[in-house]
Amino acid sequence: MPRYCFLLRVRPAALEEYRRRHRAVRPDMLAALRDAGWRNYSLHMAADGLVVGYVEADDLDAARAAVSGTAADARWQAEMAPLFEESGAARGLQVLEEVFHLEDQLHSAADRHSDTSRHSSTSRHSSADRHSSADRHSSADRHSSADRHSDEETHG
Repeated sequence: MPRYCFLLRVRPAALEEYRRRHRAVRPDMLAALRDAGWRNYSLHMAADGLVVGYVEADDLDAARAAVSGTAADARWQAEMAPLFEESGAARGLQVLEEVFHLEDQLHSAADRHSDTSRHSSTSRHSSADRHSSADRHSSADRHSSADRHSDEETHG
């Protein structure tokens, strides 16, 4: 599931009103977001009014377009616009690039470890086969050398 993070900026004088309005978002707005494909959506706000949003959606542009076509969103945007430093809160969001995700890295590391383990296991078997073969050759060489030494003493 694609993950998106974005920034908005609330006017410093409107911080408490922004918090108040998000404590109990109207059910029609919640349903519009859900029906448009917004999942695991959360907002976090710094003391200076910087809002960091996180949402999962198959396609953020499509999810934004779907919700913006609803009456609930039109009403919500009209009510919220005065609280933002830039008008048009939803249009003014700045989407950020994801540069790290723990679960993705853990999954990749596990895959690499699994691949390495399989390779190491194969290498260990190959190495064991080589050692076993080398041991057989060394043993044969020792016997051959001992036989030659014994032959030299006998014939010598």
